[in-house]
Amino acid sequence: MERRRSPRPSPETAVASPQAAAVEADAGVVADPAAKAPSAPRTKRGVPEGLWQKCEGCGATIYRKEAEEMQNVCPQCGFHWYVSAAQRIAQLLDAGTFEEWDASLRPTDPLGFRDKKAYAERIVAEQKRTGMPDAAVTGTGMIRARRVACGVTDSSFIMGSMGSVVGERLTRLVERATAGKLPLIIISASGGGARMHEGILSLMQMAKVSAALARHSRAGGLFISVLTNPTMGGVAASFASLGDLCFAEPRALIGFAGPRTIKATIRVELPKGFQTSEFLLEHGFIDRIVARKDLKSEIARAIDYCGG
Repeated sequence: MERRRSPRPSPETAVASPQAAAVEADAGVVADPAAKAPSAPRTKRGVPEGLWQKCEGCGATIYRKEAEEMQNVCPQCGFHWYVSAAQRIAQLLDAGTFEEWDASLRPTDPLGFRDKKAYAERIVAEQKRTGMPDAAVTGTGMIRARRVACGVTDSSFIMGSMGSVVGERLTRLVERATAGKLPLIIISASGGGARMHEGILSLMQMAKVSAALARHSRAGGLFISVLTNPTMGGVAASFASLGDLCFAEPRALIGFAGPRTIKATIRVELPKGFQTSEFLLEHGFIDRIVARKDLKSEIARAIDYCGG
């Protein structure tokens, strides 16, 4: 005679619920010690932070390490992301050749300015956050074994705005380049223009740096200005546009006031690509668009061509 097998209990019936277990305990029923307890739910492993980043140009999700190997350039669309002043110096100058000038200069609060926060407190907070005394780094180094004077502004420090310290460091840089007959390279990444927290003292820096550049030019010095995203306001209206050669990174925003401000003021539809590197090259404002990976070689070639 064929023996019938008892049906195998389903997972739902095999493991009693907590309520059923409580009822059985009240009734004097002892649970089987060999019965398997319900397993704890597995926690989902997330992706570690910082491995990926979203491109501001094309919106693609990019592996951060791959972008860093390309000097913070999107491998999909070629968009050039922000890099700090220290990173730009490392990318541009020969390794171990940079010597910083005037690092001891520190900003003050001559007007006792206050908006949402006192300017003196804002300076301290920015210095702690960025590790920089102000928005500019200046010094000397080698580019393909060619000695240069080099300055970089950094938009991470109050948008790279030009206060008294920024203007003073750049002026001293230009004067040392003139005295030492060195080619002068300034990489601009300033979206804040003159720093309103210092009032007229900030506006004076535009004229002061421009006057130093005029003396540098009369002495036969070479000035190569590199415009990056963004280069706006008083920086674009003064020293950034005075280069003997003006290079720019691709798709950089360059101008005085922002496109939305201009559009709202004049109430006219602006041309497509207005205030981008490509638009300015087409209209003769800059001399060449240079990708970040080629900048070092292009500057060295320009120095040689100009007899520097």
